Amino acid sequence: MSDAPLPLLVPEVPDRETFTDPARAVDRLEDIYIRSTRFLSGHFSASATGGQPGGRVRAYYPEIRLTTTSFTRADSRLSFGHVAEPGSYSTTVTRPDLFRNYLIQQIDLLMQNHGVPVEIGVSATPMPVHFAVANDPTVSVPQEGVLSYPLRDVFDVPDLSTTNDDIVNGSRLSNSDGSKPLAPFTAQRVDYSLARLTHYTATNPRHFQNHVLFTNYQFYVDEFEAIGRAALADPASGYSAFVGPGDQEITDPETPLALLPRLPQMPTYHLKRPDGQGITLVNIGVGPSNAKTATDHIAVLRPHAWLMVGHCAGLRNSQSLGDFVLAHAYLREDHVLDDDLPVWVPIPALAEIQIALEDAVEEVTQLQGYELKRIMRTGTVATIDNRNWELRDQSGPVQRLSQSRAVALDMESATIAANGFRFRVPYGTLLCVSDKPLHGELKLPGMASDFYRTQVARHLRIGIRAMEMLRETPIERIHSRKLRSFEETAFL
Repeated sequence: MSDAPLPLLVPEVPDRETFTDPARAVDRLEDIYIRSTRFLSGHFSASATGGQPGGRVRAYYPEIRLTTTSFTRADSRLSFGHVAEPGSYSTTVTRPDLFRNYLIQQIDLLMQNHGVPVEIGVSATPMPVHFAVANDPTVSVPQEGVLSYPLRDVFDVPDLSTTNDDIVNGSRLSNSDGSKPLAPFTAQRVDYSLARLTHYTATNPRHFQNHVLFTNYQFYVDEFEAIGRAALADPASGYSAFVGPGDQEITDPETPLALLPRLPQMPTYHLKRPDGQGITLVNIGVGPSNAKTATDHIAVLRPHAWLMVGHCAGLRNSQSLGDFVLAHAYLREDHVLDDDLPVWVPIPALAEIQIALEDAVEEVTQLQGYELKRIMRTGTVATIDNRNWELRDQSGPVQRLSQSRAVALDMESATIAANGFRFRVPYGTLLCVSDKPLHGELKLPGMASDFYRTQVARHLRIGIRAMEMLRETPIERIHSRKLRSFEETAFL
């Protein structure tokens, strides 16, 4: 048997070319991507029945590259859409069909701010065969050992050493070729998360909307479906479809959604608008690990905002079950992000989000002034990773909660806010008090009052209304400089 390397089989793709039209630049990205995925899918399908190909099959992700030689300052009112200094900047791209509007917007801003074209071509990054066939329902990649040859001998497979958060974590300031990152995520990182989103939510990433609500209680899902059906029945609402797990999409409010034999880990529902500015609700369940998992993957879709609207423990005797808590600070004892975002990093409240949430509470409840303050507190929300902290010696946790001036405690909010800060996704938290463990009101059957049940129903409506208000806010105000560091990518 010869140890000589296999000949390299690659697809025919267009040569590198510069573009001054953002739409045409994205057209070229799509062309290269389609050629690459079809090439890999075709060879893989043939090899599944015909045996090992006669060479190593490889295709590459498309790439955007920008080179500027001027220190001319861009419009400083925008926190994105420009680079800080002369140099070469690049990013690999996947699924340009899914990200078309985003890519056109970001490329257009670069051209406006720097007056130079972008270069579109093939990158030096191989495309894993798993991701190439992900959108072809007729093809699936078997586990190692099923084929008559080792898959990695012929095709490129996912490489976790290059699928990471080095760019957003600020630990990688240049690419292997010396260029600087143009976008917060590489193509491999995006492809990995798109695949995980499908697995965890049982909905295709193309359904996700630009405004995402997270909850930890099934009741919100039932209420969200009722609100979605009412919106579909109202032609003036602007919403065009409702999607549930299993990619069940309805446009008629009377169409039933079938119950799946097994729900995914994080059931997700989408109230869609044609422009993608609708609302997605994710039931992440309980715990900071789930909160991190969901936000790790949704972040690659570059949403305009995400909010936590879930249950919490009220820590003040003056609170009642059903009261609202608007977080303006976070005490992080969730631990799942400590290696990515040290606990000494402050997670600031974002004024635009806070105002939208407070205005939405006032509008939905029809309360103002003192009456509004009677049912809503602002303050620090503590997030912990131990659901049964009450069963341990309480002196330590209670002292820390008191010192932090916390008014509520849960297991997800600080994680979602911290990951929003890390990924530059505007974030906020509005919680509903479901129990008061320090004051003898535990979360037990029969403890919920009628007021509490009514308040939970209003809670989701407040979250939706806040998102609708944010939708009307200019994008440059939502994505403010508060979320940007010294060394930032040009792409949002």
